[in-house]
Amino acid sequence: MKIAFIGSECYPFVKTGGLGDVMYALPRALKREGDEVRVILPLYQCIPAKYKENLVWKGSFMMDLTMEGRTFFVGIMETVLDGVTYDFIDNKEFFDWGNPYTGLWEDIPKYCYFSKASLAILNYMEWIPDVIHCHDWQAALVPLYLRTRFWGTPIEKAKTVLTIHNLRFQGICSIDHLKYWSGLPDGLFDYPVLKQNENESNMFKGGLAYADRITTVSATYAREIQTPDYGEGLDAHLRYHSGKLSGIVNGIDVDLWNSDTDQLLAARYNEENVLQKKALNKRALQQSLGLEEDEGKMVLGLVSRLTDQKGLDLVDAVLPQLIDGRTQVVVLGTGDPRYENAFRYYEGQFPGSVCAYISYNEGLAHQIYAGSDALLVPSLFEPCGLTQLIAMRYGAVPIVRETGGLKDTVMPYNAEENSGNGFTFNWYDSGLLLQAITSARSLYFEDRARWDEMVRRNMRKDVSWEQSAAQYEDLYRTLVR
Repeated sequence: MKIAFIGSECYPFVKTGGLGDVMYALPRALKREGDEVRVILPLYQCIPAKYKENLVWKGSFMMDLTMEGRTFFVGIMETVLDGVTYDFIDNKEFFDWGNPYTGLWEDIPKYCYFSKASLAILNYMEWIPDVIHCHDWQAALVPLYLRTRFWGTPIEKAKTVLTIHNLRFQGICSIDHLKYWSGLPDGLFDYPVLKQNENESNMFKGGLAYADRITTVSATYAREIQTPDYGEGLDAHLRYHSGKLSGIVNGIDVDLWNSDTDQLLAARYNEENVLQKKALNKRALQQSLGLEEDEGKMVLGLVSRLTDQKGLDLVDAVLPQLIDGRTQVVVLGTGDPRYENAFRYYEGQFPGSVCAYISYNEGLAHQIYAGSDALLVPSLFEPCGLTQLIAMRYGAVPIVRETGGLKDTVMPYNAEENSGNGFTFNWYDSGLLLQAITSARSLYFEDRARWDEMVRRNMRKDVSWEQSAAQYEDLYRTLVR
């Protein structure tokens, strides 16, 4: 099949979150399955020069946009990486501002242009995909443009899939603002499609209505977003469209996240020698972060954006109770000053037992996965989550809340059957988080053989993109048929 991916970010060119990982890994997995794949992205000013230097000019044209039909330049720059073709849309007026996302008022015109230009360049290059796979609200207008402004052109035969990575962000703005910049027909600005309320429109809502299929990044999250608690105001809309909604859990890039080849680690290891080599990584982590160097201590890692969504208020509430002389806590991330300051405070209160590294450091993230015994992911909600998958790959046992993809990928430890691959809690409650951590520590210190067995079991677990890619291929084939 021929599949076009349209999204606002993609590793290694530009990445702010999990969307960038999916836009990178899923096309590569599909390419390995024999599909022909193109990824369409904006040519942001912030893309590193080393990637821009390899771009090849493929042509340009003028495209009308807005209610009054203003014309804008569309340039096409292309590169190929690992067999996947990447087409960048060049327009300095929209994309030469630095960061991918600036402010919603400015981003609405930017992604109206991007959605329409993405379809226009496919027609221009005469590369007509079987399926157009769009991602999040920034590409949500693609299905609407396809069925209106591009109807009767070669691209009309393509089917559309729209994936929800995080429903919290929807592209909501005034009806007048979106109507002007999109130039879409007035009939779409009604409640079944783009209308949010009397004065506002919702780009994501419109895309969900017009896409041929809707996916999200785990089966549990697909169910959760149809409820008021998780639906972010679109639960009724999603229930109405539930017949075309499904969840496919993400994978991770197992070449990038491979403890046996990871050059960033103090000692590389696999499931056969993990017990010996992980201890070396723990010692190196303790040394580099100023923690007391003791392989007998249990190290709890936390690699996260420091926001409410990630359950940091629960960690804040229980952290003093974790410091018992046998446990150390390592935090890596940036975000809400409330949490940044809280973890800095705990580092000062418990020197040698707590480290708060308030920054983004890719190398240190790898080292925390390798040097930690367990990883905390107590999220309020988590569409899929990648940290728990990486943790298992590196032999760090995940301690998670049962929500979204965390529930789908982490099976709670069962002492009677000696099964499961982590420790979980259901309700969003700090006492239940502490209880899950206490259970993990009990197994770690009192029955190390079973703990080590779980570590090896986790490292054998298939967390690659291959299974997910096969499910997406099945979905695409049902559409093409």
